[in-house]
Amino acid sequence: MSKLLRKPIPNEVSLGVTIVHDVTGNNSPLEYVGFKVIDLAQGAIYKEELGKVECCIVALTGKINVSDYDQVFKNLGTRESVFEKKPTDSVYVSNDRSFEVEALTPARVALCYSPSHNPLPTKLIKADDNGTEQRGKYYNQRLVHNILPDSDPSANSLLVVEVYTESGNWSSYPPHKHDQDNLPHESFLEESYYHELNPRQGFVFQRVYTDDRSLDETMAVENGDVVLVPAGYHPVGVPDGYQSYYLNVMAGPKRIWKFHNDPAHEWILDRK
Repeated sequence: MSKLLRKPIPNEVSLGVTIVHDVTGNNSPLEYVGFKVIDLAQGAIYKEELGKVECCIVALTGKINVSDYDQVFKNLGTRESVFEKKPTDSVYVSNDRSFEVEALTPARVALCYSPSHNPLPTKLIKADDNGTEQRGKYYNQRLVHNILPDSDPSANSLLVVEVYTESGNWSSYPPHKHDQDNLPHESFLEESYYHELNPRQGFVFQRVYTDDRSLDETMAVENGDVVLVPAGYHPVGVPDGYQSYYLNVMAGPKRIWKFHNDPAHEWILDRK
């Protein structure tokens, strides 16, 4: 089994809360990125004390309320399936705070973490606040929802984005990496990918590799899987007939996304 591919945790339900994924520095090769997916039954409540990490709470599907015990943000969430392809609501909560998530309907929620020592205001990131863009051309096209980009100063470390890739296309392509603290040319950012597929029985291929091939894994990634990217290039290929969704979480010593394309494949950008 790949060290970078994480399958959903076998269901253990407690008071209507199911932990689907729980990626931490203690159980993964990632130092700057933590990631959790929870399923909530209607009426269930999930609570957490953050300590020295910040968190972006993303309403993947369903309706939720989120509170940091000073403010309550009600009726968050815009979709029943991520493949409705519309942005959703999120909430940023800083380090040394607590929060709770209450499910108004059955809901799936992503919790995105990174180390943080500088308290910032809690912020509601409305669906309408997401910047949307089309990237790529030819068979490398994808739709992007920027939830917490580096242009938004609301966080200390976290970068969060949703990406949709159509049937037969490649994403994060040409292969790029961001594993060197070498600004202005490249930044060091770890990354996680949470994948969903439409139809659900599909799979995508994701390769994670470094220039010297000391890290080189190619994975068949199924619906609900998570891929960890501690370093290296990390392209995703989507087979014919299926659509790909993934939620990216990135973090590192500097909150700047500056990537470096694999020189062997950068030529495709210059095609006419």
